[in-house]
Amino acid sequence: MISKETKADLIKKFGSEANDSGKPEVQVALLTARINDLTGHLEHHKKDHHSRRGLIMMVGKRRKLLDYLANNDIARYRTIIAALSLRK
Repeated sequence: MISKETKADLIKKFGSEANDSGKPEVQVALLTARINDLTGHLEHHKKDHHSRRGLIMMVGKRRKLLDYLANNDIARYRTIIAALSLRK
């Protein structure tokens, strides 16, 4: 689970204002933080299949948001990919 401070920092960094959590970039950044946190949890708790299902759903949602950005504004897509280092 990400803290309120981390969430506020991500919103401030990727959003246009402090309470702008609706932009796809902000949503992708928040999902990435949650995915990274849950991945660490699953390394220790290998049989936690309920959390694994949640992780797979979050990855799918992030993929859909990234596809939306790629189709509508490729520059914003490339910026968020580079900022979060999602591609190698």
